[in-house]
Amino acid sequence: EEIKWLLVLFQFYNSDIISTVEFNYSGELLATGDKGGRVVIFQREQESKNRLLSRGEYNVYSTFQSHEPEFDYLKSLEIEEKINKIRWLPQQNAAHFLLSANDKTIKLWKISERDKRAEGYNLKDEDGRLRDPFRITTLRVPVLMPMDLMVEASPRRIFANAHTYHINSISVNSDYETYISADDLRINLWHLEITDRSFNIVDIKPANMEELTEVITAAECHPHQCNVFVYSSSKGTIRLCDMRAAALCDRHSKFFEEPEDPSSRSFFSEIISSISDVKFSHSGRYMMTRDYLSVKVWDLNMENRPVETYQVHEYLRSKLCSLYENDCIFDKFECCWNGSDSAIMTGSYNNFFRMFDRNTRRDITLEASRENSKPRAMLKPRKVCTGGKRKKDEISVDSLDFNKKILHTAWHPKENVIAVAATNNLYIFQDKIN
Repeated sequence: EEIKWLLVLFQFYNSDIISTVEFNYSGELLATGDKGGRVVIFQREQESKNRLLSRGEYNVYSTFQSHEPEFDYLKSLEIEEKINKIRWLPQQNAAHFLLSANDKTIKLWKISERDKRAEGYNLKDEDGRLRDPFRITTLRVPVLMPMDLMVEASPRRIFANAHTYHINSISVNSDYETYISADDLRINLWHLEITDRSFNIVDIKPANMEELTEVITAAECHPHQCNVFVYSSSKGTIRLCDMRAAALCDRHSKFFEEPEDPSSRSFFSEIISSISDVKFSHSGRYMMTRDYLSVKVWDLNMENRPVETYQVHEYLRSKLCSLYENDCIFDKFECCWNGSDSAIMTGSYNNFFRMFDRNTRRDITLEASRENSKPRAMLKPRKVCTGGKRKKDEISVDSLDFNKKILHTAWHPKENVIAVAATNNLYIFQDKIN
């Protein structure tokens, strides 16, 4: 049975365009990063018996400035503060930890709660002024007093100066001690406790930059095997590497590529085959890649072709020329799995996002827009008319708005709750419970 989706939160950011969205491992927290270097964390409301319907509601929990704009004086380059990626670490104690990255620097943040404060100091007054030591006649034992809940974000580690090019991916390893960061030409392996050095594990930079034919577009660690990671390229290929084989993983263990149909080759073939995102399934058996027009699911045991291919917006194939002229053809769409790996989601234009059920092979197009942003509003499936007579509820390809695009989406790890970032609006939808 098809899931009916309800809108449970519509959050409008005056500030800036949302650049990344990520649920934590339990799904109780949702972090967004924006172009202004801010991280906003939403916390799920606790369920109560009389408010069963509010189980998907998220409220702002903490907001902090993660990165500031910088200037590289040696290269005369501005480093913008935009958050490229956020990755949560599994929770080990009462505090939460996350990694956030801009183009050059990765920071480890600790988010903790404080609801008590110490009172009754001997050497200072309640307002913080130092007391005259000669007037202190008794010894007091400070006591902890309750106070209003305060959520603090503090940077615990700063990992800098390791990337010459722009960071496009960070991924926490399954040992939860190390993580990888990738830029256009290199991938580095870091230990979460060590900030002053990292190990370069992939380097595809040629001796002569004129011979450069491809760049790294995304990288991710395997969810269960801490020695395995994959990275995708602008040529539409994916390489799986094993860190046990060699310190420098220039030789891949597996190479995934779908042979191109010569009859469909065009000027745009190479651009649209560039992979913008790669994600392992939660089981670790499959991986999903997103190129400009499609999503592909690969079995890690089969390198020569994907086991499933889903067309996201095939109707745009005839529009590639105008999409090239307005630079939309270079948009980087992300994709995500649901908690059980049975469905996948990715974004499109006109604030549309697509969902594909892997078992039934059914797909649906939904729209995240301010017009239908009344809380608890049910989402109606949308259809795009590709030619011929347009039906009443259909939208014509020519009237799609290419400035409205959904690049970043996230799916709750255990439930049917999804977060969709549409420019500077965040939408959270949940499935309708009968």
